[in-house]
Amino acid sequence: MVQQNQPTKSKGILVTLIASEKWLTPIELSEMLQIPLDTLYQWRNRKFGPRAYKIGRHLRYRESQVIAWAESQ
Repeated sequence: MVQQNQPTKSKGILVTLIASEKWLTPIELSEMLQIPLDTLYQWRNRKFGPRAYKIGRHLRYRESQVIAWAESQ
């Protein structure tokens, strides 16, 4: 009989934390900060601005980190 891998509690907590966080698309972030989308992509290339995450093929920003970054500017 093949055993299925059971997710550990730490993985479950991590998934819950990630799922409960609001993730913004580049378009949503562009609208939120009222800046052009191209500016976001330039910032990402220069390693400036809020941290972006690749989730599969998609680029996402954590809303809490965007707010913290904006407040520090």
